Formats: sequence, structure tokens, C-alpha cells
Amino acid sequence: MNKQNGNSCVHCGADCGKNPEVWNDMRFCCNGCKTVYQLLNENKLYKYYNLEETPGIKVETTTEFGNKYAFLDNEEVKEKLISFSENGISKVKLYIPVIHCASCIWLLEHLQKLHQGIKYSFVNFTRKEVDITFDENKISLRQLVELLSSIHYIPDLSQSLVDKDEDKHSYKKLLYKIGVAGFVFVNVMTYSLPAYFNGEPLSDKLQSLFNILSYILVIPVTFYSGSDYYISAFKNLIKKNVNIDLPIAIGIIVLFLVTSYEVFFTGGPGYCDSLSGLIFFLLVGKWYQGKTYEALSFDRNYKSYFPIAVTKINKQIEESILLEKIEVDDELIIRNKELIPADAELIEGDGRIDYSFVTGESTPVVKNTGDFIYAGGRQMGGIIKIRVKKEVNQSHLTKLWNQDKTYEKPTDSLKTLSDRISKYFTLIVIAIATIGFAYWMLQGETHTAIFVFTAVLIVACPCALALSIPFTFGNTMRIFGKNGLYIKNTDVIEKLSHINTIVFDKTGTLTQPNENKVVYTGNELSKDEKEAVFSLVKQSTHPLSAAISQFFNGTTYHTPTHFVEVAGRGMFGKVNQLNIKIGSEEYVTNQAAVQKQTTSTVFVAIDNNIRGHYTISNQYRIGVNNVLDSLKSRFKLFLVSGDNDAEAKNLTAYFNQEHMLFNQKPGDKAAFIKSQQDKGNTILMTGDGLNDAGALMQSDVALTIADKVYHFSPASDAVLEAGQFKRLANFIRFTKTSLSIVKLSFTISFLYNSIGIAFAISGNLSPVVAAILMPISSVSVVAFATFTTRLAGKIKL
Repeated sequence: MNKQNGNSCVHCGADCGKNPEVWNDMRFCCNGCKTVYQLLNENKLYKYYNLEETPGIKVETTTEFGNKYAFLDNEEVKEKLISFSENGISKVKLYIPVIHCASCIWLLEHLQKLHQGIKYSFVNFTRKEVDITFDENKISLRQLVELLSSIHYIPDLSQSLVDKDEDKHSYKKLLYKIGVAGFVFVNVMTYSLPAYFNGEPLSDKLQSLFNILSYILVIPVTFYSGSDYYISAFKNLIKKNVNIDLPIAIGIIVLFLVTSYEVFFTGGPGYCDSLSGLIFFLLVGKWYQGKTYEALSFDRNYKSYFPIAVTKINKQIEESILLEKIEVDDELIIRNKELIPADAELIEGDGRIDYSFVTGESTPVVKNTGDFIYAGGRQMGGIIKIRVKKEVNQSHLTKLWNQDKTYEKPTDSLKTLSDRISKYFTLIVIAIATIGFAYWMLQGETHTAIFVFTAVLIVACPCALALSIPFTFGNTMRIFGKNGLYIKNTDVIEKLSHINTIVFDKTGTLTQPNENKVVYTGNELSKDEKEAVFSLVKQSTHPLSAAISQFFNGTTYHTPTHFVEVAGRGMFGKVNQLNIKIGSEEYVTNQAAVQKQTTSTVFVAIDNNIRGHYTISNQYRIGVNNVLDSLKSRFKLFLVSGDNDAEAKNLTAYFNQEHMLFNQKPGDKAAFIKSQQDKGNTILMTGDGLNDAGALMQSDVALTIADKVYHFSPASDAVLEAGQFKRLANFIRFTKTSLSIVKLSFTISFLYNSIGIAFAISGNLSPVVAAILMPISSVSVVAFATFTTRLAGKIKL
């Protein structure tokens, strides 16, 4: 924990004054700081206080840039840049042209370590863009841009403000620098030809002239073409970050200083040819890496990845349409727990919008008729009707689903290991280069010592190591997507490869929705009562509610004046002055079940009178027998259902009797998974994504099955198209193949760096050749990971 000095606040470092808040003998300046500290302490997030001396400190207005970014305080400018803003939480997409390697990606995706006001950041490498979610109460848009600029990731706001053509200006400045370096390299090499080919010796005056001309030409290469390396290394050192640009900058500076000394004090030629060639090939390599990553990219959008449909009102008739069919001014129906697919205006109903999917804040925001609603919010109440104001953003919902949540449990993973290795890799390389330099100097080989020092710094690059995971797992995601399994992010693939236990829900998971037989038993309902029951169940997305709604198809709908759904138990509401309660027998009757049910049963009470129940027969998914057969030999299988045990006998062929639990409430399901994890099991939970949210969140990997209409769930890690359910075992097996490819890529990267460093330290590798090999190594490892994954996908899937 943070060490307290004097009367300073443990959390933010401010003076606590005469009346500090005290907890556990520690002083805080206010109750807010104390509460945050207690939350971190209770959740064992102690490492938070190792990130900086005063993690809760408020950042004052940045003065480094003066008024350069003052225009970002203007509300009109902010509205053009910010894509979402609700209750202080905002989202912005910034175009940053200098993004060029894995080091950039790592740093920009860990911005929360530099400022606590930043909640989340995600880099789109191929578009040179970073999406940032931040708290405007802690950091303003202006301060955010100034923070990025202070670490040399300067946003191009002119491009961020408009819809630009992809990568139109990405390489413009880079190409200018390559041009300068290339021109100088050719000319310096021309001046050096007599020495290379052992021609007639030049006169001292002519040789001195060539040396001076070469030196003059190499100055703009060093300070203009190579400028990004120094600036990036320096600004990151100020922020106590070490990136791959540091050893490169040191190598260039050393060569330039030695060249300056020789030219001015010994009359020698220095290393003008090596220096200009080094920078030229480094820049060409940067350009080549970027273009190669683009060619190998696995860009994702909602059209190819999500089987989502929404309900549209077309001439008073409801119809289900795909997201890409949504147009501006379309009127859509949004039910309880359904997601808002596009920016829209509320035109009917009471909106209670949960933006936790976007911001992580789960408190619903109340919306009234005429209010604007952002895409990505979830309706938490009865049916509402919205009018679309903007077209569906092709990647907005996908990015929301992809992003990691701040509440996710930290895990030891290959990615974490890679980050740790990359962090110390640069420091180790600098140490090796220094040792090699000292050794050759002691041998009296000054020329070799300088070349060894520079070559070691240049040839060793952690980029290949850092990019093995995203490209292997990224292509696995792409392959899975083409085959009907949609993965939230690359971490899920690694987790999926480690599971040893699978927990199934029954209703809507093993059973097939929309193909059930519904029979009503009890007192005959009047026309008004049928309409009231239909209007209430229509609010819900639960499979049993959908079955009853389909049973009443064609009945007149009335908007409920009140509606509440209790997860996993039922719902109640008021329709046309009738109080309706629908759900399990225990929930509706407020007492234990009278007799054992043999089918899925939904009871109905009207004005506190039990009227009867609906029995819904189970229709299992096609291929469920083969799926369970293929899984039971390799995994522990459990069935945890909120339904009765009527189907227990039919399922004993696949589940042990003690592995089937029925009549389980949502909390019971989550507790069961926790108990299995406590026994050391790694759990894959499959559920409907709505009533199973607690269990899905508790599991190591959460999988939902998508039918004709699927509803996003922040608790889901993966979505499987219902038609591909039979291939579940194949998908799990392929994650293990992907893991093996990553480990093989790691091995190749380590071998390359070991061999390259060995050659460099022995004096057999010039800096120019090292500059050529560095990007080739990264690209070759990435290409290996990418194409091996694709080949394995074709063979195994």
C-alpha cells in the first residue's frame, strides 16, 4: 500500500487538514478518498498503489503545451470529437499517425496506468486509431490530448474530426523522411566508393572534402529522419516507460557522436555511410511492417460477426430485420434487456437505459419521450419504441463487445507473460550491448566495439514476440467467426484452451426455442385476460416467455402501465387495470410446488387469483446427442437448470445423476460455479446470456447460443450460432492448436534474437544489416503465426 507521509492523504496525497477522515489508523482528506481506498482494499487491488506515488491525485491544467489545445474546451468542438457522453463518462476516437509497432499498442492500451481518469483504451493498428473511454470529472478532453502529446503520440485532430479515407495520410511524413534518408544514403555511399573498391588513393584535401560533405548530408538524416526515435524514447523515459525506440535512439546517437569526433578531430570519415544506411533501412522497415500488418489484419465488423436482428414496425406490422437493414427514421421495438442498436430518439414508453455495456456504470439512466439514446444502451424495463436517428455504425457495437471490462478478474496468461518479457527485454538488450562494447574496447578494437554496440541494440526487437499472440489468436477469432463462433477478445481463446469442466443450462441452450408445444391448463381466460397475459410476456426475452408470446400470436397488444421481471423466476405487471403475475409455481403461488411437474411449467395469476398454467414441451437442439457424446469423454459435464427435473431421466445418458441440478435460481447457479472453481476446475458456462448473467460472469469462459434473434450480453465471452452447436467440441480443440502455434512462435522469436545478438556481439554483423533484419524478423514471425493458423483452420474446421 502507499506509504503515508506526515498529514498527507493515503489515496491522493493532498493535505488532510485539521479534521482528516480516519480508517485503520490511516488518514484521508475526504470521505471519497477513504471509500475508494476501502473498495480497493476489499477487492485486494493493492498493486494499484504501486503505479504512482499518489494514484488519486487530481491533475491540474497542463502547462507544457500552453494554450495550444485550449480549443478543446469549446463545447462545439467537443461534440464533434466525442461519440458518447453520459453522466460524465465519455468516449472519443483519435487518429494518431505515429502508431507503428507493438510497443505503441501496449502503451496506448495501458493509458489507465498514466491517469486514473482513463477507464479503457483500444488501438486499431491498421487505421492508426485509439478509442478511449474516460471520466470527464477526472480528466478533460483537452487534458487527455495533452497527455497523449506528452508521450509523443500526438493526435491528428483534423483527421479525427472528419470521416477520413482509411490510412490516407498515415505514411505521408514517414515517406518524406525515407526520401531524405535514401537520398543521403546514395550520395554518401557514392563518396565512399573509392575506399570500398580500393581504387587510387584520393588526395588528403579531396578526401577531407568528401568527409565533410558526407557529414553535412548526414545531419538532416540524423535530426529529421530519425527524430521520432529520440522524441519517443525521451518522452517515455519522462513517464518512466521503456519502449523499443530507446535502444534504437541510443545506437543512432552513439554513431553520430563518434562520427562527429572522427571528422573534426582525427580527419577520418567516421560512420556516415553506416549511419545514413541504418536510419534509411529502419524507416523502410517501419513502413514495410505497417503495410504487412495491414495485409494480415483481421478487421471485424458487425455484419460478419453477429447474428443480430431487431424488431421493426412496418405499417403497424412487426417484422424481424438484420442490423444492416436498419435505416434512419425506422421505428424499432426494444424489449426488456434488449440493446439499443443505433443512436435513436425515444418516441413511446418509459426508458431505463443501462449503459454499463459502454461505460461500466450499471445505474440505469431515465429517458422520457423525445430524449436521445446512444447505441449500446440496454433497456431495463417494459417495451419502448424508438426512432433511429443515425445509421448503425459498422464497428460500434463490435467494439463495445470486444472491450475488456474493468471488473474482469486478472489472470496469469501468455499475454501477461509477453508484456513482462517485452518490458525487461529492452533493458537486457542495452546491458548486453554495453558489455559487448566494453569487451571490444578492452581488446583495443574501437571500430568493432562501436559496431557491436549499435548492432546489438538494433537487431534485438521484442516486436515479434509481442505480436505472436494477437496475430495467432486474432486469426483464430477470424476463423471461428467464419464458422459461426464469435469470440469477445483474444484472451478468451487462451482461457478456452484451459477449460476442464463444462456447465450447461437447459432452457434455450440444450433445448430449441420457438419450436415448443404450448398447452394451457386451468380456468378459461377471457379475451381481456388473454390480451393482458400476452402483453406482459411480450416484454420479456426469456425463451419460455417467447414461447407463450408465440402461442398468443395475433392477440391485441396493450402497453403495460407497470412491468418488472425477476431474473430466473418470472414477472409481474399491470395491463388494462389487471394485475398479472407469471412465472414458476413457487414464485406465483408463494409456496413450494404441490406436485412434481413433468414438463416446463409457467403459472399465471390475475389479480392475486391463480388461474392456471402453461406447459411447454422441450424440443432439443439438432445434434445435441453428438455434442454431449464428444464432450463427456474429455470434460466434466454438469447440467444446472432453473426448470424442474422432468427431463432428468432423458439426460442421464450424458450427465451423471449427481451432476444434474434443477430448480436452481440465478444466485444458485453462480454459487455452484464458484464451488467448482474452488475445487480447481476451469469452467465453461453455456447459458441464455440474460437470466444466467451471474453464472456467466462467475465462469472462466461464458458462452451463449444465438438463435434467430440474439441479444448482446456483457457477461458473454463468446456467441455460438445455434446451427453450429454440433461443432462445439471442434472449436474447443482448435483453441489448443492455436496455443501451440503461439508457443512455437515464441520459440522462433527467441531463437532469432539469440542468434542475432550472438552474431552482433561477435562483431560479425554491421548495424546496417541489423536494421534490415529487424523488421524482417517481426514480419516473418507474424506471417508464420498467421498462415499456420489459417492452414490449421482449413484442416481442422
